[in-house]
Order: sequence, then C-alpha cells, then structure tokens
Amino acid sequence: MIKRKLGKSGLEVSAIGLGCMGMSYAYGPSPDRKEMIKLIHSAVEQGITLFDTAESYGPFTNEELVGEALAPFRNKVIIATKFGFDIDPVSAQRGPGLNSRPDHIRQVAEASLKRLRVDAIDLFYQHRVDPNVPIEDVAGTIKELIKQGKVKYFGLSEAGAQTIRRAHAVQSITAVQSEYSLWTRDPEAEILPACEQLGIGFVPFSPLGMGFLTGKINTNTTFDSSDYRNIVPRFTLEARKENLALVDLLIKIAARKKATPAQIALAWLLAQKPWIVPIPGTRKLDRLKENIGAVAIELTVDDLREIQGAISKIKVQGARQPENVLKLTDH
Repeated sequence: MIKRKLGKSGLEVSAIGLGCMGMSYAYGPSPDRKEMIKLIHSAVEQGITLFDTAESYGPFTNEELVGEALAPFRNKVIIATKFGFDIDPVSAQRGPGLNSRPDHIRQVAEASLKRLRVDAIDLFYQHRVDPNVPIEDVAGTIKELIKQGKVKYFGLSEAGAQTIRRAHAVQSITAVQSEYSLWTRDPEAEILPACEQLGIGFVPFSPLGMGFLTGKINTNTTFDSSDYRNIVPRFTLEARKENLALVDLLIKIAARKKATPAQIALAWLLAQKPWIVPIPGTRKLDRLKENIGAVAIELTVDDLREIQGAISKIKVQGARQPENVLKLTDH
C-alpha cells in the first residue's frame, strides 16, 4: 500500500483509510461483530493503517469494536476518533446538542482511551464545531492533552476555513475531515486552499457518496427502515433518477480503465492533492479489496479533464445531508 503524509505534520498513513462507522451505526442493522473484526484484520493485512471511528457512533460501540479489533496491531496502525457531541455516559444516549467544553473534552478523551485500549489517541478530531465554545479553547485543551501524552495529533471535522485558521494558530492541526467526493465538492472553494496554505492533511468522508458512486444503487434500491439514507435528500427517488448521470460517467471511464466506478471515484480524489486520504467505509471483504485497488489506478491529465468537463454539465440533485445535520456544519 502506498503511503501519504497528512500535510506537514509528518503523520504518514496508507493512501486509503477505512471508515468504521457503518460497522455499528447508521446503515441499517449492525452486522456480526466477529465478521467486522475479521474485516478490520483483513484491512491491516492489506496495508491499511488509518482507521476512523468516533464516540458518537453507537454511541460508544464502534470505538469498542475498533479497539478490540486493532489491539493486536497497536504499533502498526493509526486510530482516529472524535469528540464534540453531548452524550450521556451512563445511558449512552446522544442529546441534540454539541459539547466541546474543555472539561467535557478531557472526559471524552479518558473514556475513548479505555474503549480503544490505547495509551494515547493518535488523531483526535472535534466532530463538529461548537458555536458556544471558542475554538481557541478547544485547541488549547487538545494542546494540553498532547503535552500530557494522551493525544498525538489534532483534527477538525466539517470546520470552516476561518475556524481552521484560528485553531491552527493555537495548536497545529494535522487533518481536516469533511464530506468530499465527485458529488460533494464544497471543500474546493475554501477548505482545501486553507489546508494547502497551512500544511494540513485532508480526509474525505463519504468519498463514495454513501455508496451511490459505486453504481450499486439505482431507482429500484430500497434501504432498511433504520438506514440513514432514507432521510438524506439526495437519495429520494426523484434525486436518484437525476443523479444516475454521474454514475453513468463513472461506469464509462471505469470500463476504459478496466476498473470499477468506485475505484474511479476514489482515484479521482487521490489525484486532487497528494495530502488527501479518503476513508471509504464498507462491511464486505470484496468491497474492501476493491477500494484498496483504487490506489493503483492512475488518472491522466486527459482523464481528469474529461471528468471535470462532464461533471460541469451535471447538476447534482438534493442536499448532501438532512437539514438538521447541515446546521451543524461550520461555515
């Protein structure tokens, strides 16, 4: 597996990571725990070194799964987790609000250390920017945790460019995580230029558009009643009909490259900047292998120009997230 450095931090990880959220949260009934541990072990064996989780996935259950699965490989991998939601530690119920107060961050860090079975959190993201807590206070708290040896690197998720700059001035940021893919290109306007200027790595989540860009979802697809995509505007039947034009483009290029649509979507992200590390999630061993295969696909300047030209004529229908989730995104 090819390695990449997340900005100027020196943190080197596999060019593609593994998003673990779906193994216990958001996409219908959770699969068998032993099967997911086997999948994570297979990811390590195939060279993946960056694994992404969060206390809110479950809550708590995903961190516990990842901690158990990666315990035998502790010195070979990087585990990223997140803080920032108001979650009752006893009932494991997530409240509607955000909470990045310094005392809460410290409490979350201690709990995550235990669930992940580690002495230090490799990469600790603020999951969403808390408008009630100055970002300087958040960055200062992480700086203290780094000095104490409880955290190694600091990250922000779905943060705006100004927030990134303010936080970075207090404690250097290693990575910014935001939704980014061929059908969600919002970070290109301000976030990616800020990361490039400051020497920060960028970690796209949902790089395959919650599965849509794989070509496996169409107008006949039905989701389990508990699947998050049921409330995502981009997945309504009407939106799907329109958005299949983007998948058709990927299918066309994939055929020429002897690849799959998912591999082209990931290769496109990798071609944008050398410090971008997408974290596609999966529950299936064959999809894991397919995603890893994207690293070997080289898109030429002509390929990228063709993709850009075609995409410019396609208007993606529907918001990328439900309105209540988009409200938590920092601008």
